[in-house]
Amino acid sequence: MKETVKRPGPSGNIILRLLKSHLVLAVAAVAAIVTCFIVPPDAEYVDYFDFDTLICLFCTLAVVSALKERRFFEWLAGKIVSAFGNMRRVTLALVFVTYFGSMIMANDMALVTFLPLSYYVMSSCDKREHLAFAFVMQNAAANLGGMLTPFGNPQNLYLYSYYSIPTGEFFAVMSIPFAAALLLIVGTCMFVRPEPIVPKTPPVPAPPVWRTVVYFALFAVSVAIVFDAFAAWIALIIVVVALAVIEPRAFLHVDYGLLLTFSAFFVFSGNLSRVPAVQAFLGSLVAASPLLVGTASCQVISNVPSAVLLSRFTDDYRQLLIAVNIGGLGSPVSSLAGLITLGEYRRRMPGHTARFLGLFSAIGFSYLAVLLGAGFLTIAVLP
Repeated sequence: MKETVKRPGPSGNIILRLLKSHLVLAVAAVAAIVTCFIVPPDAEYVDYFDFDTLICLFCTLAVVSALKERRFFEWLAGKIVSAFGNMRRVTLALVFVTYFGSMIMANDMALVTFLPLSYYVMSSCDKREHLAFAFVMQNAAANLGGMLTPFGNPQNLYLYSYYSIPTGEFFAVMSIPFAAALLLIVGTCMFVRPEPIVPKTPPVPAPPVWRTVVYFALFAVSVAIVFDAFAAWIALIIVVVALAVIEPRAFLHVDYGLLLTFSAFFVFSGNLSRVPAVQAFLGSLVAASPLLVGTASCQVISNVPSAVLLSRFTDDYRQLLIAVNIGGLGSPVSSLAGLITLGEYRRRMPGHTARFLGLFSAIGFSYLAVLLGAGFLTIAVLP
């Protein structure tokens, strides 16, 4: 007798599609919910959320969405392809605009801005097979670009303030890992074949100048939150009101799933840091090697929560500082930048996630091994 296989009904298909399209959010939500049973919700939950980061991220996503509505990135992609002419130079340009952008606007915001640009560049010359490599390298560039300065990323700013690290010493500690990271990024990009590329899509007309100026002004307002130029809620009001008037459709295409993923991740890492067994375990380990333990911790709870958590157990800020910078490489959860990159790739290239994760892990952990060596060298040579 022939068996009949039951297929999922319409509601089951919808759930499966939602899970596939928002897999990272689903995993983050499950992790957050599980830890809520270990640490029941209380007033301290509010402190888990970095509201400035969430507001900055929302404003940046909204402005980028407005630029997409006017096909700005498609227009700019055509200009980049025409200007650089081959795949190696184009890849280097995309990676280093992210690298230097992360020094100015922090790594998360740099990726939100420049990952879409890479997609449009690769699409315009029909080279989407190179997108995984470009995204992985942009993620590495964003994580490593800001390590040299105290304000280059949130974990640096926190540790610089928490330990009152002298500025000169900060630069001395980070200079060798920074130089090693730069060599790794350039060297890896040189493996890209310099094959000629030409636009395969019709040229896109430039968007109206006045709109471009307004959107870039709103983008500057969004990024100013990182520098505490003014309160985040003021930037939120400015961006929301301006876009509601001149580009209301921008709000329809904001990646709200990414905002929810960040929120779930904050709950997960915050709860984990309050589990006594976790604290006791980390306290016993970190005394042996803050560099190794800090790097490993980043792979589980991300680099910013690791900086906050481990700073309570060690006075060796040099090793911890190196650890939470290079520890942003490796697994996708080692930094919020990694989650942004994974989410954007899944959205742009559905069905290719496994290959992307393989490349992400191979490059990330290879870099991590080299930079760990640079970290130990730094500790050995500094007085």
